[in-house]
Amino acid sequence: GVFDIIHEGHIKVLTQAASFADILIVGLNADASVKRLKGSDRPINSVQSRAIVLAALLVVDAVVIFEEDTPLNLIKMIRPNVLVKGGDYTVQSIVGAEDVLAHQGKVEIVPLEKGFSSSAVIEKLQQL
Repeated sequence: GVFDIIHEGHIKVLTQAASFADILIVGLNADASVKRLKGSDRPINSVQSRAIVLAALLVVDAVVIFEEDTPLNLIKMIRPNVLVKGGDYTVQSIVGAEDVLAHQGKVEIVPLEKGFSSSAVIEKLQQL
């Protein structure tokens, strides 16, 4: 994920994700990847800063940065027993789900917390 500006929604998804397994490894989009996905004004915080903040959270055991637009190569390399995605997705639309399910893993979808998004926080700040 991007995790550009950590907010309550992120914390709830990460806490729920941690409850599904013994070790929580967070895949973090590198800066160039974020720019391609979110636009030239993003990320607000550098990948180093975002990684430090995520790693400081008690529920996060490790942070791995990936350069691609999706974490597919990372998922194939780590081969997690559980893949967690926050949002309104179906298992079929989640990158890497097929690979996790192929080795008898599980895919969990955590609903996003309404009213919380980094984009909304950025928009609000720009209006000040």
